[in-house]
Amino acid sequence: MRFENKIALITAAANGIGRATAEIMAREGATVICVDNHAERLDAAAWALGPNAHPRLCDALDQGQVDAVVAAAAKEFGRIDILVNAVGGSTIIAKPSANVEEHSLDDWQRIIRFNLDGTFLFTHAIVPIMKQQKSGKIVNLASIAGRGMSVASGSAYAAAKGGIIAFTRKLSFELGPFNININAIAPSLTLTERITPHWNQRSPEAQAVQIDSTPLRRVALASDQAKVICFLASSDADFVTGLTIDVTGGL
Repeated sequence: MRFENKIALITAAANGIGRATAEIMAREGATVICVDNHAERLDAAAWALGPNAHPRLCDALDQGQVDAVVAAAAKEFGRIDILVNAVGGSTIIAKPSANVEEHSLDDWQRIIRFNLDGTFLFTHAIVPIMKQQKSGKIVNLASIAGRGMSVASGSAYAAAKGGIIAFTRKLSFELGPFNININAIAPSLTLTERITPHWNQRSPEAQAVQIDSTPLRRVALASDQAKVICFLASSDADFVTGLTIDVTGGL
């Protein structure tokens, strides 16, 4: 029970990697504050997770809502031990893999904001609580696109996820003296509810190219990413900070 007596706040917890992470943490004893902006999916996820899950409806890009959710959680549970920033993605624009000259400024700004602002806002709100506790674990979601390793991703998404990697590294120096660990994972293509329809639209030949380029010869599942997040959020990673782990099947 790695997370017994721990309070974990997970964003984008209604599906995908966030939900898979919440499932593991709840199963291993954590009280999980599940944050999402989709009420129906959030309620369904919390019900499935059981009594250790506490749904909180919130727009992660709205500072007022974020601050209110964090303050209420800290008051109700007395502390927040773990933050998982799982909000992000590229499919919020029509053509996420567009070349730079095809991106509009609006596309660029939407991708940057969606992937960076939520991570900043929840971190900004929770860090004072963790500093007061003199302990905490923060795990962010980057992407191999942030390392320039995804030909299927556009420049806006690459820039946003590169920002997550840099943000994580910089904060390790700020937060380390307060016994707060901050790390990230950089997933490759992962078959979440949001990505699977796009994967299924690919031809069998295109799918085979992706699979054959991966040393482990398969595409990641949300649970593959969640397991590494949970390692970084656990006491097993007490001496790990500022690191971004590529979870890519060997790409």
